[in-house]
Amino acid sequence: MQIYTPDEIASMLKISKNTVYEMIKRGDLAAFKVGNKMRIEESEFERYKASMSANPIKTQESKAAAQHSLQLAGSHDFLVEQLVKYIASEGTGLSITPSYIGSLEGLMMLYRGSADIAAVHLLDPASQQYNLPFIRQLFVHEPITVMRLASREQGLIVAKGNPKNITGVKDLARSDVKIINRQKGAGTRFLLDSFLASEKLEPAAVNGYENEEWTHLGAAAHITRGTADAAFGIRCAASQLGLDFIPLTKEQFDLVFRWTPGNREALKHLIDLIQLTNFKDSIADLDGYEAEEFGRIIYGNHLSEA
Repeated sequence: MQIYTPDEIASMLKISKNTVYEMIKRGDLAAFKVGNKMRIEESEFERYKASMSANPIKTQESKAAAQHSLQLAGSHDFLVEQLVKYIASEGTGLSITPSYIGSLEGLMMLYRGSADIAAVHLLDPASQQYNLPFIRQLFVHEPITVMRLASREQGLIVAKGNPKNITGVKDLARSDVKIINRQKGAGTRFLLDSFLASEKLEPAAVNGYENEEWTHLGAAAHITRGTADAAFGIRCAASQLGLDFIPLTKEQFDLVFRWTPGNREALKHLIDLIQLTNFKDSIADLDGYEAEEFGRIIYGNHLSEA
């Protein structure tokens, strides 16, 4: 009896190996393990092909998912950038079009139906909880699922060697320190405002507070050029430009999926790709990220599986 590997099944079906793993997880294709490797019997493969021939609707749904372009809106993040590239390069059939407009506006685009996915890291000052307080207020009836992507270190990005001897948020009010801020609605700006409030500092006391950048790397580049002395941002941006970093907190970065009849198969496909493939290994290449809860579904309302 012939035994196939997922790679061989993928080659014969002319699909990606990630899609084969997705089929196994859903129970569409039965497999067994040899050590830690998945294997498929020839009889099972023949059964699957016959079922696809007899079920053109399911085949059409799979093709629709493979041809679907998902719209992602929200916070800029290096791991999200990696996800977009991974989906494009692995032959998954999916594509993701990102729009880095900030966490709050990303949620609003999702709420208005202008996006399929929102990337968010919004701290609720009252509960000190990330994302879910905002999500629960906005999406009462809409079918959504929230996935924890990673934890990130946030803090102050400063020049190499920290020539201004900046040690914390209080130093941002010094007359010899100028910052670059993130745009209104960005989760990082929310976080900076929370720190300023805890130090009883008014934004007007911070030189450069009104100057905005739209990405972490863009903000860090101001430090490199000497047009700012500090920026509130993530460790990974500092590392990529060889800057120093003063850690202040860890935050939770989540993806919010809004389900519709048109994107259901594509979103299911994407979630499986995130949870089942080696994409998680991307985190190892990003300084300041932690993956303990990577891919965990942390919230879904009663319609999310509809």
